[in-house]
Amino acid sequence: MFPRHISTPRRLIALVFLVAGVTTVAARVVAAHELRPAIASMTFAGDGRYALSIAANMEALVAGISDKHADTNDAPNAARYDQLRALPPAELTALIERFVPRWLDGIRVEFDGERARPQLVEVVVPSVGDLGLARISQVRFSGAVASGAKTLQWQYDAAFGSSVIRVERKDAGAGEDAIVASWLKDGAKSAAIALAGASKKSFIDTFATYTTLGFTHILPGGLDHILFVLGLYLLSTQWKPLLVQVTAFTVAHSMTLGLGLYGVVQVSPVIVEPLIAASIVYVAVENVITNKLNAWRPFVVFGFGLLHGLGFAGVLHEIGLPRADYVTGLVAFNIGVELGQLSVITLAFLATGLWFRSRPWYRGVVVVPASMLIAAIGAFWTVQRIFLV
Repeated sequence: MFPRHISTPRRLIALVFLVAGVTTVAARVVAAHELRPAIASMTFAGDGRYALSIAANMEALVAGISDKHADTNDAPNAARYDQLRALPPAELTALIERFVPRWLDGIRVEFDGERARPQLVEVVVPSVGDLGLARISQVRFSGAVASGAKTLQWQYDAAFGSSVIRVERKDAGAGEDAIVASWLKDGAKSAAIALAGASKKSFIDTFATYTTLGFTHILPGGLDHILFVLGLYLLSTQWKPLLVQVTAFTVAHSMTLGLGLYGVVQVSPVIVEPLIAASIVYVAVENVITNKLNAWRPFVVFGFGLLHGLGFAGVLHEIGLPRADYVTGLVAFNIGVELGQLSVITLAFLATGLWFRSRPWYRGVVVVPASMLIAAIGAFWTVQRIFLV
């Protein structure tokens, strides 16, 4: 790609400028329009009432877009969604308030099997920001707990996507506030959640839930993690370099996932997310510079793995993994992440490596262009997450 007389450092500098140029184009065609589950948080007051706060991408809901579309740009109502994204808070609030009755038809809050109808309290819409990022609004409700009720169940219509229900209640056994959380998809109803006292899902249910969550956080939900893993895959046609990198990455993100979950290490997403994007740029750029595993790369990948682990920990914190389930959830989520990563590598190998890796043109036709595209996307995200979040 570059003349042989140009040194590696100079090649790297030249490539960085080239990536920056490609990034300008990529910024116009790549947008982070991923749809995340609605986070429903319920708390109880001493006067027999409950408060329900739902954090969701309300523009997508109003436009009729669910998480069946991995990217809002792929949905039939993408144009309507983009119009809503540009509305100031007051105008969007009015539309959300008109949408709420229809939304509540698909939300079931049940006390001892009897449905309750939450009442709208307020809608909190953030100011218009970067139109390529989802704007998460808070819609707050309240209502009365059925007299003598002992259990709560939650159900969220599949037409609105998936949801996480987080219930904070007084744990009579432990004498402290406890959070029970469930991640639900495809309109599934939650198990009965005790309003007081012990309320614990079975080990198998918890393990299956967080394994699935870890897997789907990679496929299809984690495009930044997918691109990083593809960057590792593209370095060489040999398995040993890939095995060394994946091992370093796995050990690292497993460490910080655990430390982050237990609160030993906490770093703001404002710092972590841009660095994760920068890690994508690094591995992709180095793929263009060299086709062999240099001695420093596993250590660099290990460092980036520490960052990705903090990102994974943020997902579990967002969902509200109960402390009693930390070990089970941590192990299961990590297994799900690994299965997702292995699936990415397997699919990439079946698509390219199995057929073409021994061909003399493989590097020039597959590795270099793919790495350049990955670097461009990563560079755009880095700038976006530093200046636009």
